[in-house]
Amino acid sequence: MWSALSIFSALAGVASVFAASSPPSGAITIGSGGKYSTIAAGLADTSSNVYYIYPGSYHEQIYINRANVKIYGQTSNALTYTSNTVTIWNSLSATAAGSDDASGTVRIGTSGTGVSFYNLNIANTYGVGVSSQAIALSVYGANFGGYGLNLTGYQDTLLAQYGPEFISQSLIVGATDYIFGQHASLWITKSVLYSVASGYMTASGRSSADAYYYVINDSTIEGASGVTSYLGRPWADYARVIFQSCSLSSVVPAAGWSQWSSSTPNTDHVTFAEYGNTGSGASGTRASFATKLSSPVSITTVLGSTSWIDSSYM
Repeated sequence: MWSALSIFSALAGVASVFAASSPPSGAITIGSGGKYSTIAAGLADTSSNVYYIYPGSYHEQIYINRANVKIYGQTSNALTYTSNTVTIWNSLSATAAGSDDASGTVRIGTSGTGVSFYNLNIANTYGVGVSSQAIALSVYGANFGGYGLNLTGYQDTLLAQYGPEFISQSLIVGATDYIFGQHASLWITKSVLYSVASGYMTASGRSSADAYYYVINDSTIEGASGVTSYLGRPWADYARVIFQSCSLSSVVPAAGWSQWSSSTPNTDHVTFAEYGNTGSGASGTRASFATKLSSPVSITTVLGSTSWIDSSYM
């Protein structure tokens, strides 16, 4: 028999899933039919930490630096990114912005702990240029939850700088180092990584034997025709990235993993590991510095407590 607490927890999870089809009680509304016409204006209203965005394309650059903000994009199905109706976009390179982080279309600062995004498309459309570094989403706040997101860029799409971070039922699009950072533990699950051009999916900048991991779990790796995309390369020489229980398409070459560059390999202390992957990209002779695990890594090993994660997306 369920306890009252377990029943409450289950109902809370159901409520979070269905909140995206209409504004949650007390939410500040944004867009056509909402109280504010822009996301920035809505976020300036701090009378609630819950925001609901009506369908539309919002050309803005957003910075969130306060705790427990929740943003819902309207959708008919909260458990997938495929029905998203809200797009936040900008086109800005790191060179023009003054730093990589400053180029981010949406940025979460260090005080932005416990931030959750539901069913948002977030894009940096800068693409290929003199400097192609151009972030879609930058996360410096701990306990970030990304649910049903579509993150689109080319180089440096997602900066996972501090954590822990959890992303589920999402799409992440890029070409070069499109999931990167230095000091975060990141768990991506039930998602799609899609490479639009040849390059590297991850670039871990872990530079010491700390507790941080990037884990891509139970996800699908795809790409455009003719693309070769390595699972990762080491931005720093303690890089730790694991792909487990994933479906790897032919975009992944036999070597699987790459050194940073021929002059700076950064492979001395890396953990580039796999467990239980399937698909044509899971076969072949891996790079000499790659590892096969005998068992999967648990989410609690990577993130610690998972009490802050929306259980509907676990």
